[in-house]
Amino acid sequence: MEVFKQHCQIAEEYHEVKKEIALLEERKKELLAKFEQAEKEKLDAAQLAREYEALAEENRTLKLAQSQCIEQLEKLRIQYQKRQGSS
Repeated sequence: MEVFKQHCQIAEEYHEVKKEIALLEERKKELLAKFEQAEKEKLDAAQLAREYEALAEENRTLKLAQSQCIEQLEKLRIQYQKRQGSS
């Protein structure tokens, strides 16, 4: 009879441990999902930072080209006005 009681107690403890393991495994899945999401967001942020830098550089290049075009246009206007004045 004593062996049976011990067996029942051990079986009960076993089920409790299995239940705790299942809860811990579920928590592990949740934490892994959060970690993966954080990693993805980190990669997305890095990608956005690279894109921002590329666009900022393109913007600088375009502004430089614009200022050079404005300069050229002004020189051409001056040349045109000189030609108009001498004609």
